[in-house]
Amino acid sequence: MIDLHTVPTPNGHKISIALEELRLEYNVIPYDISKGDQFKPELLALNPNNKLPVIVDHDPISGGPEPMVVFETGAILLYLAEKTGKLISTDASIRFQQIQWLMFQVASVGPLQGQAHHFIRYARVQQDYARERYVNESLRQCRVLETQLQDQDYLAGEYSIADIACWPWLRALPLIDIHLDKDFPNLYAWFQRIDARPAVQLGKDLIHGWVYQLPPNFKMELDEKTWSYSFGEEQYRKR
Repeated sequence: MIDLHTVPTPNGHKISIALEELRLEYNVIPYDISKGDQFKPELLALNPNNKLPVIVDHDPISGGPEPMVVFETGAILLYLAEKTGKLISTDASIRFQQIQWLMFQVASVGPLQGQAHHFIRYARVQQDYARERYVNESLRQCRVLETQLQDQDYLAGEYSIADIACWPWLRALPLIDIHLDKDFPNLYAWFQRIDARPAVQLGKDLIHGWVYQLPPNFKMELDEKTWSYSFGEEQYRKR
């Protein structure tokens, strides 16, 4: 059994989709970061960086008696692929292509698109330069992926953890007014191909997925406590 400590975000949905694809038994432990759940001592004991998701595998890949704790979504996806021997190639040349596109997502797509979401949806001070920079970077990443998919169905060989890592973040692009169906035909076809998978349908809205229904450039109004937990004093308080 795997305990999945998670939130309804693209990062959280990466892992729930992977668990569904791999047909692994898991128990969902939801967190409400708007209420400061990410600072609970029990989570900090698992991940000192107070970020979600985190998995606790009670039947660890090591075969030892102690549960295995893994945080950071790239590491979690690699762990699950190694544990099952699925969603990653045994051919070294393809395997490292899949790993490099996984790293592209965790190092580039997620962090930079995340900044676009922040400055459009959450920042209290309007900063046109920041909005334009991160939206343009998100568009550039789409062009990179569009080129990669021009002659193949998936990012690297067969469907893999690389595709699973990227898909939930591309799902969030309409929130910053980027629409795959308008400008990126290869990427849109890839998106639709993955969306049609039964496991993706099961994993993509774990807990709830209401945020994906918001209109483009929707401004979130956070109360003072929620702001503090996410971007203010509570987020940066020494613990």
